[in-house]
Amino acid sequence: MMATASDFGLTCGTLPAGEWNAITDVPGVRVGHCTVREGEVNTGVTAILPHGGNLFRSKVMAACDVINGFGKTAGLVQVKELGTIETPILLTNTLSVGTCQTALVREAIRLNPDIGRTTSTVNAVVGECNDGPLSDIQALAVTEAHALAALADAHEGAVEQGSVGAGTGMTCFGFKGGIGTASRKLSLGGGEHHVGVLVLSNFGRAGDLVLPDGRRPDPRQRQDAERGSIIVVLATDVSMQQRQLSRVARRAGAGIARLGAFWGNGSGDIAIAFSTANGSDHDEKRDFIPMMTLNDARIDLLFRAAADATQEAVLNSMLEAEPFVGRGGARRASLADWLREQKSAAERGAPGVGRRLP
Repeated sequence: MMATASDFGLTCGTLPAGEWNAITDVPGVRVGHCTVREGEVNTGVTAILPHGGNLFRSKVMAACDVINGFGKTAGLVQVKELGTIETPILLTNTLSVGTCQTALVREAIRLNPDIGRTTSTVNAVVGECNDGPLSDIQALAVTEAHALAALADAHEGAVEQGSVGAGTGMTCFGFKGGIGTASRKLSLGGGEHHVGVLVLSNFGRAGDLVLPDGRRPDPRQRQDAERGSIIVVLATDVSMQQRQLSRVARRAGAGIARLGAFWGNGSGDIAIAFSTANGSDHDEKRDFIPMMTLNDARIDLLFRAAADATQEAVLNSMLEAEPFVGRGGARRASLADWLREQKSAAERGAPGVGRRLP
């Protein structure tokens, strides 16, 4: 049985979580998965939908922050330039970015036949991590049908975490990684708002992980270099400008660093943030568009929420992942199992339990 950080008493910050402690606590946001496990293939696709409508017609304000750019994402150049997202966000393995991008383009054209004819083309957004150590990435197993299945599976409410969808073959700090999510509830303007985070965790040197209580778990697997990646998707219903969203996205790096990561040369650490509060109508006719914007003097609350939720989402990605045997018999232990063993040993009074490793 898997568990989340709160089940082990691991606390990330002081802000309260939302009802689901998930990115879907932001109203309208949906998440879906398609998992592919066939022989040596352990991969998949995860879809994040900012809302359930036509995203090309009703775009959302967005920004991105590249913490370390060893990655092969699609669509971020236009997101940075124009400040909007106009398709669902798909996450997958490194060599399947093109396939997922094509699936998003086909789906957008199906819903909007004027794309590339009488209106602009569409900017599909795809994030990736390399699941090659646990999956036969050369098989190019992800298909457009898998991408569409993840989109069709997208729903509000509870989010499945761990070794699912794009997270199926991922590793984090030497333990099994994958999909993780968390949220924080905020009081602003006399109302309730949320910041939600979903991560695809595939980063961190084995032995470098630092838990919120100071313990440093040892997965008994060592590596010399940091060659992984993480994609962080942040969502909020707080009205913000692109400039502010970019600043919030940057704070995901604080949550990653708290866990012991240093963003190594071979790591692709990328954050994408969007707000569901300030939409952009593709067919807008007005010369000027009114927009409500967060007071910069209140933005620290969102900075804290982004860091805390990112830290917890990464922990949840490991705690919800079961022990895993992948390509060629490669094994990854479960962080949840390590914590249970520590608790059991402490109850027996075993020496050295819970010590901080050098």
